[in-house]
Amino acid sequence: MEIDTLAYTKELETGGIDRKTAETLVIAFTKLILPVLVTKADLKHELERLEHRMTLRLGGLLVTGVGIIVALQHFWK
Repeated sequence: MEIDTLAYTKELETGGIDRKTAETLVIAFTKLILPVLVTKADLKHELERLEHRMTLRLGGLLVTGVGIIVALQHFWK
């Protein structure tokens, strides 16, 4: 994600913050906050990965369950 730091600084100044403070706030935001923000695309990708992992785990559980049932039927005869 990119941010127009000059426009952000000017907007802060328009709101009544002096230029030095506005610049400091913009620098702090871009260095400390911006790197940890998550976009919709990030969330979508992570949800897709999670869905894939859960599908694989459910499939593994089903195969294991069927295997246990077949084994029990075989040994119970």
